Amino acid sequence: MSVRVPRLLIAATAGTLLAVTALTGSAVAAPAEPTAVAVVDPRTCTVNPATPKHQMRAMWIASVVNIDWPSAPGKSEAELKAEYDGWLALAKSLNFNAVIVQVRPHADAFWPSPLEPWSQYLTGVAGQDPGWDPLAYLVSKAHEQNLEFHAWFNPYRASMPAPGGAGTDLSKLPENNPLRQHPDWAVPYPVNNAAGRLYFNPGIPEARAWVQDAIMDAVTKYDIDGVHFDDYFYPYPAAGQDFGDDAAFARYGAGFADKGDWRRNNIDLLIKEMDARVHAAKPWVKFGVSPFGIWRNKAADPLGSDTNGTQSYDANFADTRKWVKEGWIDYIVPQVYWNIGLAVADYAKLVPWWADVVAGTDVQLYIGQADYKVAAAGQPAAWFDPNELSGHLTLNRQYPQVLGDVHFSAVQVRENRLGAETILAAEHRSRPAFPPAWGPAKPLLFPVITGAKRTAEGAELRWHKTASGAGPFGEVTSYGVYRFDGVTVPQGCDLADASHLVATVRGTTYTDTTAEPGKRYTYVVTALDRLWHESPGSPPRWI
Repeated sequence: MSVRVPRLLIAATAGTLLAVTALTGSAVAAPAEPTAVAVVDPRTCTVNPATPKHQMRAMWIASVVNIDWPSAPGKSEAELKAEYDGWLALAKSLNFNAVIVQVRPHADAFWPSPLEPWSQYLTGVAGQDPGWDPLAYLVSKAHEQNLEFHAWFNPYRASMPAPGGAGTDLSKLPENNPLRQHPDWAVPYPVNNAAGRLYFNPGIPEARAWVQDAIMDAVTKYDIDGVHFDDYFYPYPAAGQDFGDDAAFARYGAGFADKGDWRRNNIDLLIKEMDARVHAAKPWVKFGVSPFGIWRNKAADPLGSDTNGTQSYDANFADTRKWVKEGWIDYIVPQVYWNIGLAVADYAKLVPWWADVVAGTDVQLYIGQADYKVAAAGQPAAWFDPNELSGHLTLNRQYPQVLGDVHFSAVQVRENRLGAETILAAEHRSRPAFPPAWGPAKPLLFPVITGAKRTAEGAELRWHKTASGAGPFGEVTSYGVYRFDGVTVPQGCDLADASHLVATVRGTTYTDTTAEPGKRYTYVVTALDRLWHESPGSPPRWI
């Protein structure tokens, strides 16, 4: 299958075909007119399940209490930039294609927000200006590496326990913290407890609007690819304590006989309204949530999973199944943080349950992976098997609704305990991949390779920047580079998986440093829009 090259491009490619035919003296016949390589539906081809072309491969980079980045407060701008660049280099080396970076851990900001104070995890002092714009750097550097950047926001948590945080003491928050300005929005929980934190009251409409406004400030100002919420909505319950929202329920709970239903409606409104606001501002930005891995147990609800663990529907008042069915989110990343065969919450039972939930919807399913449990003290024996995580991803292949994985967290990926990350990379990320395509597709022109030569570094390719289609959905943002051994004319199914994909790049040049001296190769380049829809392949170029 092929697509004809527009006549205005023929002159740019015909010479290449003639020159290579003369150079190689091979029996490869140059077509009467140069042709592009069609990109075909992979379902019509025999593909390698270990090398999918589209798959979400992300890692969480947590800033709260300096888990991942920044690794410690008070580092200089240069140190923080170098540290972050190291995380991106790790992601690229392991063929990840996205990072999910926490930029609002608890009513604070990693950018100059007009609504909330600077995060203490930058300078060590809550509210202190670091003197630069971290979020601008985070986004731009991720894009340079052709990694999607999802900005991770915690909606309602407003402090962390003392001594490192303010605990439940409002007076220890920066003066421009919203709860200092609106103390009636604050709920301490749990109270009289060393683990106490402050939370926005999700039942107060003005508090919900403030949280959305704070997040939308980042959405409108920065070229992020996704808005990401974690599993904290109402806090996980503490024994013997109820979240202190009786007054809010009395004021705003008309029509709800059950406080739990009212609380779930409050979170439903947050999700529904956030979805609408994000897409009204930037329709191409994805909105996703990573909830606790169990919605409800079958014993409590016949629609639930065959599990017996904590239920996010009851504990966090997060009706995550409803959000999927209503289409209020673009993707969901259930934290299925349990091993295969665990009686209370079996990974092998939860993944098919979630696959069934998203089936027939437009919501994409990625699975949250507990890399932090590998060889960790107190974990079941399964986590001391270096192949446990790889087994998770192998199981995922049985369910076409599973479109990728997100790993918690970056430090665990780097630690590579038991060599588990090495096994994951070898068995599941041996080739690069694009994130899953989503949203409306616009026709894209294919690129044309204008230069190919050998250098001391390898095989250097150059191509014309592909003209973008109308509107943001048709904007070409990146390119895929495919390589084939020898002099050949690739066909459509040859590009159906990532077996021949060697790189994804943002610019219009690429040097293949793995090209062997003296060995012939065929290269094809495709263009991708910001929603990861792919153009036909360029006419092949031999080198």
